[in-house]
Parts: sequence; structure tokens; C-alpha cells
Amino acid sequence: MALWDGRFSAGPAQDMVNFSECLGVDMRMWRQDIEGSRAHATMLATVGLITTEDLATLLAGLDTVAAELEDGRYVPGPETEDIHMAVESRLIALVGDVGARLHTARSRNDQVATDVRLWMRDALNTLAEAQMDLVRALVERVEEDGDVLMPGFTHLQRGQPIFLGHHLLAYAWMVKRDVERTQDVLKRLDACPLGAGAMAGTPHPIDREQTARLLNFSAPVPNAMDAVSARDHLCEATAACAIAMSHLSRQSEELVIWSSQEFRYIRLGDAYATGSSIMPQKRNPDAAELVRGKSGRVFGSLTALLTMVKGLPLAYNRDLQEDKAALFDAIDTTLACTRITAGVWRTLSVHRDRYEDVLRGDFLLATELADHLVTQGVPFRTAHHVSGRIVAYCEAQGIGFDALTLADLRTFHDGFADDALTWLDPRSAADRRTSLGGTAMSQVSAQVSALHAWLGTSSD
Repeated sequence: MALWDGRFSAGPAQDMVNFSECLGVDMRMWRQDIEGSRAHATMLATVGLITTEDLATLLAGLDTVAAELEDGRYVPGPETEDIHMAVESRLIALVGDVGARLHTARSRNDQVATDVRLWMRDALNTLAEAQMDLVRALVERVEEDGDVLMPGFTHLQRGQPIFLGHHLLAYAWMVKRDVERTQDVLKRLDACPLGAGAMAGTPHPIDREQTARLLNFSAPVPNAMDAVSARDHLCEATAACAIAMSHLSRQSEELVIWSSQEFRYIRLGDAYATGSSIMPQKRNPDAAELVRGKSGRVFGSLTALLTMVKGLPLAYNRDLQEDKAALFDAIDTTLACTRITAGVWRTLSVHRDRYEDVLRGDFLLATELADHLVTQGVPFRTAHHVSGRIVAYCEAQGIGFDALTLADLRTFHDGFADDALTWLDPRSAADRRTSLGGTAMSQVSAQVSALHAWLGTSSD
């Protein structure tokens, strides 16, 4: 029997039943649906719309439905259409006509809106915890290998010598903001739609404030039409996931590059690398590549949600049934990728001496020559020009900076002091950059301490 049998003389075609059911997607919200039904039933009894005996019967029946769903004794079929009707139809089968009273003063529209918010609250808290753990993993790697020298890149060209800790902390701060974005969604999620009805409220004397309290929301959604038709919290959550995935994808790209034979900077742990079915020597960075690839799925989910809602008139439209598949996949994918990325960082090894000698004499020290001249009172633009001329000279001669003498430098400008050549040590160059947020190890240590304070952990 369909919910609208009183209006129609015949039921829907079987292909329409199959086409319109969403049970396969929203079955994962059965706990939230029963939680909302318990709160709604309690409120109905409080305001006198059902008796206390009815309430006891409904709560006991809902407990049985929950137990049957949990252990698999009850497996709803597609004819129930969605999780709301799956729960309600089984409840009525168990307790009889009393079960039919449960739907007083509510609609599937406000039910699903409530279920989704309850599910999102749990899922986003889990995601934020995983993102915090990724920050911890990055900080742990900094504490272990933060003093390793490496080139800092712009345009994927060597720019200046930096420490690995400086590079990894850039990602740690990005992921910290991802945590904050995820947690920020919870603020606007914290309102209860239940009791809004289809869109216009109800003539019955319900207490939406009580329902909100029972479900641990701070307040009801103020407008009943907004309560059932708003999906900006889904879009915001998915947007937060998309931004987080962009950061995971950037990390993955560098993990792929750094683990290549051309870079030879890191070796991925066996737990997060794979081999080849034909080439025995291969160590493929599949974990990183999959994270990089899955970013497109989350971007697609955001596009799907924004496209879905952009032209919908108020209030509820059946288009909105498609929202949960995009939301669930975005959060599931982001959570899985976050956990995998943390595992990759924790299990890889760094080739600590990879760049220690390679960077001596490298042209990425050109800024050091310019900065040295600035300390001698030379305007930076002049110093920059002088340093550029020295690079051009070395390139023409086929030599590096390590072949230059102090006399050579002074042929380009007489402002080079006696200690000028000491500025061409790459490790010293990196550690010289002590400005706030710079690559110097003193700044790396300060940032690690700040992140430990935010995480509530201690630095050993």
C-alpha cells in the first residue's frame, strides 16, 4: 500500500517503484531515523497528542525494529521506498494501529532533513578527528626528519634551500584549517528540522524546542519551509571536503614525485606501495595516486549538489532525494583518503643526505648573494641584478657557485665582504631565515610547539 493510496486509483508501475526508491542509499541512516522517531514520539506524549501508554508501545516497538535492523532479521524491500517507511511499516506490523500515530505532526520531508543532520554530525566529527590525526602524523614526521635539507621549489624549479620540516609544516597548517572548516560546518548544522512538516508546520500543539533538545540540537530551524528545503549545509560540508581533498591531492602529488627515481628523496613504506605484475623492480606509489585520483570524485559531488539546488523552487522537490549519495560519497572518500595519507607519512623513510652535497654550489643560493650585499648596504634591486650576472657568468663557464673565489665575486661588485663565501653554504642559508614563519629550524620548532598546543599533545 502506497502512502497516497487515497488519492490514486492504481499503484505505481514496478519500474517507477524501482526508479524512485532510495532505500539502498539511506539505509545507513536507520539509526538516526529511529533516534528521531523516539524524540518525536516523546514530544507527542508530552503535549498530549498520544497517551503515555502509546508512547511506551512506540518506544518498545522502535527498540525491536532497531534490534532487527542491527542483526539483519529485518531487511526492508524496495517496496518500502525509503528508510522512513521501512521503519514505520515494520513498526506498524509489530505494534498495530498505535504505530500509525507516530507520523502525527511530521512529514517525510522533515524526517529526512533531521536524519541527514544527525548523520552529518556524527560523520563530520569523525572526519575532524581523522584530519587532526593527519596533522599529528605530519608533526611526527617533522620531529623525526625536519632538519633534512632540501630544495624549496617554485614552478617546480629550485628556488631556495629549505628544511623538510618547513615544507611539511605548510601542509600541517593547511590540514589544521581543514579541521576548522569541518568543525565550522557543525555550527550551521546545529538546528533541528523535525516538526516542520511538509513545509508549513502543523496545526497540532507540538513542542519543537523539546524535540531539538532531545536530539541535542541547540534550537529548531526557525522557518518550516527552510527546514525541509535547505541543503546549503550539505553543500558546505562537501565544499569543505573538496578543499581538504585538494590539500590531500597536493601532498599525494609530491609523494609521487619525491618517491620517483629521478628525485629519490623518500621511500614509501611497504604498507602503502605496490608492485608490478610484469616489472619486478617496481615500487608504485598507489596509495598517493589513488588519493590524488579520488579528489575528482569529491569535486564531482560538490558540483552535483550545487547543480541540483541552483534552480529548485521552494519547498521540497524530489530532486533532493539525490543529495545523500553525493554527500555520503564525499565524506566517506575524504575520510578514507585522510586516514591513508596519515599512514603514508608515518611509514615512509626519508633519504636524509639526498641533497646535502648536491645543493653546494647550486644556483638556488643566488638569493643568498643578493641578501649578503643588502647587509652591506646595497639596495636589493641592485643586489638582485649583480647576483643574476654572477649566475649568467657561471652558466657560461659551466661552473657552480662553489668554484667562485671572493676575488671573483668582487669583480661583479666591490660590496662583497670577507665572509661572503660563507653565505653559500646551503644549510646555513636555510637556517639563516629566522623571520616569523621562515625555514630556520628555530621557526620550525616554534611551529611544532604551536601545533602541539592546538592538538593538546606534548613535544618530547
